[in-house]
Amino acid sequence: MKRTEVLKHCINVLAVVLMGAIAFLFTAYGLLYKNVAFIVDNFSILMSLTVGASLFAVVAAVLFYISEKQSLFRLTVCIMVFMDICAVVFFALCATGFLGKINSVEALRQYIQQSGKLAAFIFIVFSFLQVVLLPVPGSIAVAAGTAMFGPFKCSVYSLIGIVLGSIAAFAVGRLVGYKAVCWIVGQDSLDKWLEKLKGKDYLILSLMFLLPMFPDDILCFIAGLSSMTWPYFIVMIVITRIISVFTTAYSFELIPFTTWWGILIWAVLLAFVVLSFWLVCKYSTQIDGFLKKRLKINNKK
Repeated sequence: MKRTEVLKHCINVLAVVLMGAIAFLFTAYGLLYKNVAFIVDNFSILMSLTVGASLFAVVAAVLFYISEKQSLFRLTVCIMVFMDICAVVFFALCATGFLGKINSVEALRQYIQQSGKLAAFIFIVFSFLQVVLLPVPGSIAVAAGTAMFGPFKCSVYSLIGIVLGSIAAFAVGRLVGYKAVCWIVGQDSLDKWLEKLKGKDYLILSLMFLLPMFPDDILCFIAGLSSMTWPYFIVMIVITRIISVFTTAYSFELIPFTTWWGILIWAVLLAFVVLSFWLVCKYSTQIDGFLKKRLKINNKK
């Protein structure tokens, strides 16, 4: 291996470690301010989650890089960048004392309500940008909106922004989005996925939109590059978003993060979602064949 290649690999690994360190340090220093009752009561758990998430992200990125799984590596890097942004914002909120003043959901809602209709408009714009520009999973945006507006209003505002953003991202993916998607998942991997999805993209992409914690912007770009038609995409995105957004919003209301059992339930739900998606991807051919077979049987009947 040439010296330049070794140097390139070392720089990439060091960059990943640096991103993990940034996420850990800013989050940890934010937690050390302890100006929020929830942080004081759950300091040990939050610090453990910070350490675990940072280490897991770094190890996963390094392993993906070493095993030359470029699509997973780039996706992990995008997630780590998002973690760094959240960590810096969290540190700033703690350092300025903002979180100390807004120390309850009710206080946060009162703060948002002071902005009147402007707050709702800002959240709709954020939901729109979350799909087309910002690497923020929809479930995280819905969680923040639930705390600010309550589950019903949050669901309505999220739907407006997410549906409009999804349509815009689909259009970009269909017209000029190939290069953008190539950078994220890699051209070879993208072409392979598009080939695998051919004839099954309706099933897999629809399920991906329905399940939470998946990057909506990437999915919309890929949908725009697939054989999915405009009418199907619009109807599908409205139906799946109504189900996922309302379910997520009311779940955050019923399953709190302020208790150990709430955090445990969310961890189990996340694991279930990831497992379900993996099973769908792994057995997509069998599922697609089964559905087509059942459809033929029903048609004959």
